[in-house]
Amino acid sequence: MPGRRPKPTALKELEGSRIRRKGDEPQPGGVPKCPSHLDAEARKEWRRISRELLSLGLLTSVDRAALAAYCGAWSRWVKAEKALQKQELEKQKDMTVVATKSGYPLQNPLLAVANAAMEKMHKFLIEFGMTPASRAKIAIDPGEKSTDPFADFMRGLGAEDITPNDTSEETELCGQGD
Repeated sequence: MPGRRPKPTALKELEGSRIRRKGDEPQPGGVPKCPSHLDAEARKEWRRISRELLSLGLLTSVDRAALAAYCGAWSRWVKAEKALQKQELEKQKDMTVVATKSGYPLQNPLLAVANAAMEKMHKFLIEFGMTPASRAKIAIDPGEKSTDPFADFMRGLGAEDITPNDTSEETELCGQGD
C-alpha cells in the first residue's frame, strides 16, 4: 500500500492538527510492563523513556513490544560504543582492525553493530515522536488539565479568569504570608 503511514491520533492531537478522525482508531489503555528479557541497560532506558511517553499519552500496553525493541537496540548501541571506547584506550587504534589472513585494515565489526542498533533506535524514536524533527511538529498545551467537572463547565462559559477573593491560604502555602 503506497503512501505515508497514518499517524496515531494522539500525535495528531499534540501537533494541533485540525483533521481529527476520532472514533475510527482504537484507543488501547493500560501501562505496559517492562519485559523480563531486557538487560539492565535496556531496563534503565525503559524506566527513563516510559515516564515521558506516558505523561504525553503516547504509550499504552499494546506499545510494549515496540518500546522493548527500542530499549534492546539502545542497550546494544551502548554496549558497542563502550566496547569501542575500551578498544581505543587499550590498543590506541582507530576504528579499524587488521584482517588475520591478508593483513589489510578492515572496519571494526563493533561499528557495524553500533550503526545497526542506532538505525533501529532512530526508527522507533520517530514512531514515538522522540526526534527533534518529529517533536517540532508537536504542540503541547502547557496548562494543566482539570479533573474538576465544575471548573471545566465554568471554563466552557468563559469564566476561566475568575480568581478567588481570599488568597491567604495560597500566600501561606508559598511562604509569603509572614
